Amino acid sequence: MDVSIKPIIYSALFIALISIGAMIAVPVGPVPIVLQNMFVLLAGLILPPAWAAGCVAVYLLMGFAGLPVFAGGTSGIGKVFGPTGGYLLSYLPAAFLTAVISGRAAKSLVRDCGAAIAGMAVMYMFGVPWLKWVLAVSWGKALAAGMYPFVPGAVLKIIAAVIIARKLRPLIRF
Repeated sequence: MDVSIKPIIYSALFIALISIGAMIAVPVGPVPIVLQNMFVLLAGLILPPAWAAGCVAVYLLMGFAGLPVFAGGTSGIGKVFGPTGGYLLSYLPAAFLTAVISGRAAKSLVRDCGAAIAGMAVMYMFGVPWLKWVLAVSWGKALAAGMYPFVPGAVLKIIAAVIIARKLRPLIRF
């Protein structure tokens, strides 16, 4: 069996980038502003679906095992039960869906933007209800604390991820 080492190296790079993106955390309430979600999208835009989901799974396992790779250098399985648990768990399906929509064939700007938007939407679809449940607040308060303030930054992260992916893809071969 001839297994290329390139996907392993690229996956390790994305695990590191997601971890570093989590270190840059700006607290604005129960959910901080982080760059890790941009790197999750970028992994989905560059890696095949299984590899994108796999690198996010390894990242999550590292954090759950106690390595300080979550927002602000935190870790532990208890993070799943906190306000940001839904966002963390959303990274796995978000990376996979982004990779599936982006596809491995000819890459169009519209397809990449749609893939990144879908991935970010998954993060909010998991994160906001989880936040509502954990904090026992109304939908309005959950949206106000876990989505509305982040939408402008999410748009910028989507744009950045798409631009970076479109620049890097020609350099990356599997």
